[in-house]
Amino acid sequence: MALTLMLIVLLVLFLINVPIGFGLIASTAVYFFFTDSFSMEILVQRLIGGVESVPLLAIVFFMTAGILMNYTGITTRMLRFAEVITRPLPGALAQINVVLSTLMGGLSGSNIADAAMQSKILVPEMVKAGYTKSFSTVLTAATALITPIIPPGIALIMYGYVGNISIGQLFMAGILPGAALCVIFMIYVHFYAKKHNLETEKKKKVTAKEFFSSLKDALLALLLPLIIIGGIRFGIFSATEAGAIAVLYALILGLVVYREMTFKQLINALLETAHTSASVLIIIAAGSAFGWVLTLEQVPQKATELMVGNVESSIMFFLIVMIFLLVSGMFVEGNVLIIILTPLFIPMLGAYGIDPVHFGIFFIICLSIGTLTPPLGTLMFTTCAITGTKVEEFVKESWPFLLLLIVAALLIAFIPAISMWLPTSLY
Repeated sequence: MALTLMLIVLLVLFLINVPIGFGLIASTAVYFFFTDSFSMEILVQRLIGGVESVPLLAIVFFMTAGILMNYTGITTRMLRFAEVITRPLPGALAQINVVLSTLMGGLSGSNIADAAMQSKILVPEMVKAGYTKSFSTVLTAATALITPIIPPGIALIMYGYVGNISIGQLFMAGILPGAALCVIFMIYVHFYAKKHNLETEKKKKVTAKEFFSSLKDALLALLLPLIIIGGIRFGIFSATEAGAIAVLYALILGLVVYREMTFKQLINALLETAHTSASVLIIIAAGSAFGWVLTLEQVPQKATELMVGNVESSIMFFLIVMIFLLVSGMFVEGNVLIIILTPLFIPMLGAYGIDPVHFGIFFIICLSIGTLTPPLGTLMFTTCAITGTKVEEFVKESWPFLLLLIVAALLIAFIPAISMWLPTSLY
């Protein structure tokens, strides 16, 4: 009875657009109010316990590092490097969009921050070059989905924390799928540019001097993901410590090396970090309490029995999970679903012989697709608001990208080596 009321209240709060963190807290409080076994003090303890964890500091640190990177001058250097390496290709500006998303994703870990930045910088230039505003906006939003699956993606850290899975292995597992998505988008842009005759004329050849000059400017930024991955792999520091090192690295670049970050910008960056981190940690605290109730009521065990009893093959399991996640992602924010659904799915994986690291990459990509679709799509609304694109035009232009993302997710699901080769080889 109490569990049913909790779920009904949560659904109602979703429908009336109550912020998700507060909706989870309120619905969980309903459970405690209507059960005689536990007092409200237990709810408070579960909320506090949900964020009382050292590994969670990695989220705060990497968020801080990503925000600081936006004030260091790294973006302009990465943009220049991306322009040089994509210049010979048809649709060079669109190719820059794809490559820059991949490069910046390895620094910030936040797809919304990357998409917002590129919407301001690249979309106006693409429109001037003849691309439609809707295509430019959709491309910016779609390529930002590379960010959650490459280190140090915040979604990888959250999944690893909730599922008690090695964050270091998840970082390794996301590298090849992220690179594969980058290549898939670049191939699509190539044919799109050819079809619409966009930037297909012969361009000035990139000289060795120009290439190495742009590489030198971007090299310090490009080294950060290597430092993070290498340090975690060789046991020099943990994922949390890697986040602290990333913050220190960003500060050194901004204040000492490039000297483009002012004291005022540093304060603004720290305030922005506090606001963003607080919203994420509230969701984690609320989701932890909510998940504790589900575990107490044996919902994961019952869901596992139901799935295993009716679905025999891992192929069908992946297809059913994908459909469920695509629909869920249309209505609920991805980070929330990671907190709620990870404890439900993890017990099922053993029955199908699926590695939790492999499943995590598939899981995060499927959830990310929901950020491009109405009615909730956070990336869709963020990029549309910045570029002035109508939502209906965005939706019309987005279907090829959604198909590409779904195909990519299926390839990752059915070819485990794409995500598991590096973790298996290096660990």
